[in-house]
Amino acid sequence: MALPPLGSRHLLARPLRSVPGLVPLLLPLLLALPVWAGANCPCQDPALCRPISHHPDFEVFVFHVGEKTWKSYDWSQITTIVLFGAYDSELMCYAHSKGARVVLKGDVSLKSIMDPNFRASWIAQQVQLAKAQHMDGINLDIEQELSCSSPAYNALTALVKETTDAFHREIEGSQVTFDVNWSPRYTDRCYNYTGIADACDFVFVMSYDEHNPVWSECIAAANAPYDMTLTGYDDFIKRGVNPKKLVMGLPWYGYDYTCLSLSEDHVCATATTRSPPCRGVSTHQVPYKIIMKQVNRSLSGIQWNKDQKSPYYNYKDSDGRIHQVWFDNPESISLKAAYIRSHGLLGIGMWNANCLDYSADPIAKQQTEDMWKALKPKL
Repeated sequence: MALPPLGSRHLLARPLRSVPGLVPLLLPLLLALPVWAGANCPCQDPALCRPISHHPDFEVFVFHVGEKTWKSYDWSQITTIVLFGAYDSELMCYAHSKGARVVLKGDVSLKSIMDPNFRASWIAQQVQLAKAQHMDGINLDIEQELSCSSPAYNALTALVKETTDAFHREIEGSQVTFDVNWSPRYTDRCYNYTGIADACDFVFVMSYDEHNPVWSECIAAANAPYDMTLTGYDDFIKRGVNPKKLVMGLPWYGYDYTCLSLSEDHVCATATTRSPPCRGVSTHQVPYKIIMKQVNRSLSGIQWNKDQKSPYYNYKDSDGRIHQVWFDNPESISLKAAYIRSHGLLGIGMWNANCLDYSADPIAKQQTEDMWKALKPKL
């Protein structure tokens, strides 16, 4: 059988294990591809295709989901950009010119990784892709349910370790990270959090989507309540995760709830019954840039909930229905970010950088600047 060239889309389109005998034959060849090659470098300065080798004392971890708004990000802070959108060679060159890493998004089925051969071939493909695109590592975003008794429990930890070993060996200074839920007590995801944190460079804690109306009292509430958020970090540390392996992830978006009723003290009821739990709740995500435009037309203006330490506002839609929007702003973010300094966490990040308004409007520019400034934690 004639083998396709190493760069062929055919080969990368399916796991190597599906072609008999190819795993032992091709893995050394794939991993031996050069980390950078001047002839293939899309940057004006070929040196910008070299991987970033230094590791900052403080990590600012940024998710990018597309568009060209990245040109207006606060590059004085950014240390890592995770590409959740299409690959952008211009972004890679620019990030490297600022000393920031650009990393892949990695996702794979938990069922498939129980096969060691599959893990090896999948990892080899990610390393080869990172090399071909002059990238600096991978962020593993595997948000799948897992029971503690599943054989995939140990396989997931093995995947993280094997991915880290391969990237560190093949790309100088490369970085492997793993996204974890806001709390290790999350019942649907029994992961070996301590083992995973030990196996990779650090974990990004997704401290958002904490308020689930199905589990709640059927009222609107904060996306990332202050006490709940910080309790999650306390729990990770109590389980033995090194604080220096934790990066705090915060939301740059909120939730819009349709209220069935709104009390005088601003309690928004989202469902009529709790049996079955909170049936018929209507809610959706809203980026910060939309929130800041809408709040000026709201019924209430920005309100502050002192218990959840979070802002919200009420508005009426074109059909006359009352809505309540909960979100994070520089004040709520700064309060949570202070925990980073006081507890020795590695850094901070957000989902996602595209949620802000990067237009030339002076009010929007100030609002956007204030959100980036809030990432600098103060004691």
